[in-house]
Amino acid sequence: MEQEARLTGRDGIVEMRGIVKRFGDLIANDRVDLEIRPGEVLGLLGENGAGKTTLMRVLYGIYRLDGGEIRINGQPVDIRSPADAIELGIGMIHQKFLVVPTMTVAENVVLGAEPTNGALLDRGFAERQVLELASRYGILVNPRAKVGRISLGEQQCTEILKALYRKADLLILDEPTTVLTPQQMDELFDTLRKMAANGGKVVIITHKLPEVLAVTDRVVVLRDGKVVGSYKTQETTERELAIAMVGRDLRPATSVAKDVRGTVLKVEGISARNDEGRLSLKGVSMEARAGEILGVGGIGGNGQRELVEVIAGLRPTESGRIIIRDRELRGADPRRVRAMGVCYVPADRHGMGTVGPLSVAENLILQRHAEAPFSRRMFLRHSQIRTFAEGLVASYDIHCQGVDAQTRTLSGGNLQRLVLARELSGEPDLILAEYPTRGLDIAATEYVHHVLQEQRDRGAAVVAVFSDLDELLQLSDRVVIMYEGHIMGELSREEFDVERIGLMMAGVAESKAEVRV
Repeated sequence: MEQEARLTGRDGIVEMRGIVKRFGDLIANDRVDLEIRPGEVLGLLGENGAGKTTLMRVLYGIYRLDGGEIRINGQPVDIRSPADAIELGIGMIHQKFLVVPTMTVAENVVLGAEPTNGALLDRGFAERQVLELASRYGILVNPRAKVGRISLGEQQCTEILKALYRKADLLILDEPTTVLTPQQMDELFDTLRKMAANGGKVVIITHKLPEVLAVTDRVVVLRDGKVVGSYKTQETTERELAIAMVGRDLRPATSVAKDVRGTVLKVEGISARNDEGRLSLKGVSMEARAGEILGVGGIGGNGQRELVEVIAGLRPTESGRIIIRDRELRGADPRRVRAMGVCYVPADRHGMGTVGPLSVAENLILQRHAEAPFSRRMFLRHSQIRTFAEGLVASYDIHCQGVDAQTRTLSGGNLQRLVLARELSGEPDLILAEYPTRGLDIAATEYVHHVLQEQRDRGAAVVAVFSDLDELLQLSDRVVIMYEGHIMGELSREEFDVERIGLMMAGVAESKAEVRV
C-alpha cells in the first residue's frame, strides 16, 4: 500500500465511483460519482445531511465505504484510515481544529513527523521549514507563537500547514470560513488559489453560496445523498445552485425595518464573567428598539453568548444596568424577565431549548405549564394543552408524528420551529435569538429569517446573534460588533461595509481605530 501510494498519490485525478455509505437504515451516500482534478478548487455544496461531509470522510479514511471504489491516476486504492489518506497525499481540515493549545505553531505543524537532532526536536529547523512553507503559499504565521494564544483564523492556517508539511496534494476543508473575518477569508481564498495554481487539488465543503462563487472553479451539488448537479462556477448563479440544493426556488428575507419606534432594551456598562470565571463582558452598552432587528456580530467566543444570557436573566452581572421598557432588571431572574415581555431562543436547541424525552405538546408549554389555561388547581388540563399544541404545530408547520411524539425524534429544523413557536406565542416585546440558524439547512434558515422579520414588523425588538457575516448583513437593520467582551462599533444599514465590519471583528475599534487587548 505504502509503495503504491508513493507512486500514484500525487498530481493525478481522484475518482470516486458509485460510492455508497450507510449508517444503519440511512443511506448517507447513494452511488455517488465525483471527480477531483488537479489545478482546480472544487466546491461540494449541499444542505445539512446531504452527504457531503460523509463523502469526504470516506475519501479521508475516517469512514469505510460500503460500496463503490476510489481511484487515483486510474488505479484503485484502498483507504482504510487517515494514515492511508495522508500517505496518498490527501489532507483534511475539520470544522473543529485538531491543535494542541500549549504547543507552538511549528510544534503543531511537525507533530508526529518531527525533524530531530539526535533524540530531540530540532526546533530551529522545524521553524524554518514552517516559515518556508508558509511563504510559498502566502500564509502569515509566527512559528514560535503558542497556538492557544492566536486567533481562530491563525489556528486554521496552522492546520493547513500541517497538511502541506505532510505533502498533501489534495486538501479538503470542511466549512472553512465559519471562524474567519472577511479579511481572513480573502487570505484563505488566496492561499487555496495558489495551491490550485501550483497543480494541487482543493475541495471546499460548504452550504454558503457566496463563498462557493467567490473561490471555486467547479461546483458539485448533493441532495439526499445523491449528486444532483455539476456546474462550472463561471456559468452558474446563486439562484441555480440554491434550487439544486433544496429542489425549489427560495424567497430571501431582504425587507428592512419600516416603523422603528421607542427603545425597548437599554444595556448600560454591563460587565459579567463566563463559565470559567473570566471577565467576558467589559462595560458593554447598547440599545434595541421596537420594530428593528439589532444584529450582534463577531467571531464566536467574544462575549455574545454571555451578553444574551445576562439580558435573559440567566447570568449574573458584576456591574452595569439592564433596563427593559423603563424598568430596571435587578438580579438574574429568568422568570421575572419573561414576565417583562422577553423571550429567549437559545443556540443549543437540543440541550437548552427543548427536553428530548418530553412530548411536542409538553415542550410547547414549558415555562407556562403552571399558568391558565394549561393547569387548574395544580393539575394539568390535557385537552387545553393538546388544542394549544396542535394550533402551534399547524401555524409553524412543525413536521412531527403528532403532538404526543417525543421531541427528540424531530429534525434540527423542526426543533427550531418548535422553540420559535413556544417563545413567540406570547407576542413578546423583546426577542433574544442566539445563533438562531446555526446547524440549519438553507430552507430552514430561510424560514427562521422570515419569522424574525415578521416579529420585527409586528413591533417587537429583535436582538439576534449571528456568526455568518452575510446573514448578519442580510437580516439586520442595525449591527453592533463584539470583540473580547467590548462593543467595537455600531453601524446602521446605510453604513454597512464589509471591510469596516471585518476590522471591528479583528479588534479595531470603530471610534478610535485602536486595537483592543
